[in-house]
Amino acid sequence: MASPTVPAKGAQLSPTLIDRLVSHVVSGGAESVTIPAPFTGEPLATVPVSSADDVREAHERAREAQRAWAARPAGERVKPFLRLADALVDRREEILDVIQMETGKARRHAMEEFLDVALCSLYYARRAPKLLKPKRRQGMMPAVTRVRELRHPKGVVALISPWNYPFALGASDIAPAIMAGNAVIHKPDTQTCLSSLWVLDLLVSLGLPRDLWQIVVGEPAEIGDPLLEGADYVSFTGSTRGGKAIAEKVAPRLVGYSLELGGKNPMIVMADADVERTARGAVRACFTNAGQLCISIERMYVHEDIYDRFVPRFVELVKGMKLGAGLDFEAEMGSMTYQRQLDAVSRHVDQAVQEGATVLAGGRARPDIGPLFYEPTVLADVNGDMDLCANETFGPVVAVYKYRDEDEVVARANDTAYGLNASVWTKNTARGRRLAARIQAGTVNVNDGYGAAFASYDSPMGGMKQSGVGRRHGAEGLLKYTEVQTVASQHFMDLEPPGAIGYDKFAGYMASGIKLMKKLRIK
Repeated sequence: MASPTVPAKGAQLSPTLIDRLVSHVVSGGAESVTIPAPFTGEPLATVPVSSADDVREAHERAREAQRAWAARPAGERVKPFLRLADALVDRREEILDVIQMETGKARRHAMEEFLDVALCSLYYARRAPKLLKPKRRQGMMPAVTRVRELRHPKGVVALISPWNYPFALGASDIAPAIMAGNAVIHKPDTQTCLSSLWVLDLLVSLGLPRDLWQIVVGEPAEIGDPLLEGADYVSFTGSTRGGKAIAEKVAPRLVGYSLELGGKNPMIVMADADVERTARGAVRACFTNAGQLCISIERMYVHEDIYDRFVPRFVELVKGMKLGAGLDFEAEMGSMTYQRQLDAVSRHVDQAVQEGATVLAGGRARPDIGPLFYEPTVLADVNGDMDLCANETFGPVVAVYKYRDEDEVVARANDTAYGLNASVWTKNTARGRRLAARIQAGTVNVNDGYGAAFASYDSPMGGMKQSGVGRRHGAEGLLKYTEVQTVASQHFMDLEPPGAIGYDKFAGYMASGIKLMKKLRIK
């Protein structure tokens, strides 16, 4: 392992900046919590905690603001987000510092969050007015029945975002919800709430009404129920267990929801894959954000014809990765964010090794760099008796396996309760696409690990099976925050026999009309 970059000992965010950000938390101020910097374990910021009553107050304020916001044309609602792209670029270094300091990730991975918020919000700002515009639909009878499809906002959306990508998975989902005419009550993870508060602060300065986006901070046991009880729709990104609990909570009220959940994502290296390109791509696919990425690769299947060339090169690259806590782009991998996640990764790896897995690279914590660092780890000889084999690890660990033919590897890739993301590597792109279509995953990338599909904002992204319900991105990523309404008006004649024509004769005319409309391609 290459020597680490210098840890960011003593690096702090400006107290003035922190005070401004935490002022946006909806809280009576009775309680607060101090969040640590993962790089060092030192205090980073003290954040006020919201009570159940604070959440109810946030709902009231948001609902009042939403009524006025929904009355504005969509072309007006997108304006703060059109301004956001330029403002983000102008203040890029500041938000990258915030993301790094609260998560511990490498700056290059914080940059991915920055790009996601800038590009995804711009995508919807350009397209929301057209997507939300009333649309003509075909009626039962040409010229007689005229139909319009209308889109109304849900009302108040409760959005719960995770700690691993707090900037991207907060702002990028909130932007389409607000552009659709909703208000949002947002509960970010407490440890990583500063980046959400930062973009809220920025959007308010760009013209977003202050009460449209309310941020509450606290533990689910305290504020989870009032958060969900006041919501007209729920958006959640997190664990499969958490998603199921939310679905059960809102089911009695028949409230809609979208859930992006866990994954045990496979990567398939075909026999004709370019060894060097694939090995370098695999490093990124497995170890971005220290593997704390729901679409990260945790299972790697390598064809037997290329295994003995590919795996040694991949392991060599992994062993050469530079770990570090610097606020620059030198480090290839940063820290983990939580002690509990470091402990979970350690348990998975230690149990696998005790039961016969072979460590090809990594396999240990690195407290010499920082309290939550763990080496990027490659394991072989992992079997079904090990927790690491089938359960999501959510850390810098990948297991490598050998396979012989396509039917075998497709079956093994699909042998999981999850279906979030997958990756296929081959020089024959057409063949790779055919293989990809057989994999039960919401997104499949050919010759990339995860970014090609995730960053294609015009296309939906989400999970199959236990990996989620609903989609973000694409038209669905905005329209899910709306209620669709059909308004049909009848002209010239009613839907019953005119004049003295009897029903039997009228039925014959209608039946003959079906054939005529088919022949004329009206229907």
